[in-house]
Amino acid sequence: MTLVAIPGPNHLYITTRSVAEGRRAGIASALGVETGTLVHVATASAGLSAVVAASATAFGILRYAGAAYLVYLAYRTLRARGGDEEETRLRPQPLHRVYLDGVLVNVLNPKVVLFFLAFLPQFVDQAAGAVPLQIAVMGLVLTLIGVVCDMVYALAAGSIGAWLRARPVFQRRQRYATGIIYLGLGAAAVFAGPSARRT
Repeated sequence: MTLVAIPGPNHLYITTRSVAEGRRAGIASALGVETGTLVHVATASAGLSAVVAASATAFGILRYAGAAYLVYLAYRTLRARGGDEEETRLRPQPLHRVYLDGVLVNVLNPKVVLFFLAFLPQFVDQAAGAVPLQIAVMGLVLTLIGVVCDMVYALAAGSIGAWLRARPVFQRRQRYATGIIYLGLGAAAVFAGPSARRT
C-alpha cells in the first residue's frame, strides 16, 4: 500500500492534469494510468516484462518512447490556446484523449516494468504453482489500490486547481507551468533505471 501511495511521476502527472484541467480530467487520467497498469500486469503474468527488462534494446526503446510521448504532451500543451483573448490559458482536452494519454504515459513508463519484476516475485509461492495466476492476482490488487490512491490525488488536486484557476496570475502561467512539468517528466523518463520503484 505504501509503495503505491508514495508520490511518483504518475502521481505528478495526474496531479498536474487535475490542477490544470479540473477534477474530471484528473479522474480520467487516473483511470487511464491504472488501465496502463493492467497492461503491465498482463505482460508480467505472460513473462514479457522480464524479456523487455533483460533486453537493453527493448528497454531503451520503451524508455525513449515514454520520454518522447511526455515531450509531445509538453509541446501540445505549450501550443494549445483557449482563444485569442485567452491565448495563455490552457484549453481542456476531451476526456477520451485525457484517458488515452494516461494509458500511454503508464504503458511507456519503464519504471513500472522494473517494479513488477522486482516487487511481485517476492510474494510468489513457487510451491503453490500457477505462478502467472499469482502474479495476475497480486497485480490486480495493486491496481485496485492504485485506483483509490490516484483518485485521492486527482480529487485533491482538482480542488486546489479550481481555486488556482480563478486567479488571473495562474491563468496566465498555467499553460507554461504544465508544459514544463511534462518536459521534466520526460527528462526523468530518460534516466529510468533498475533502481526504480512503482510510480
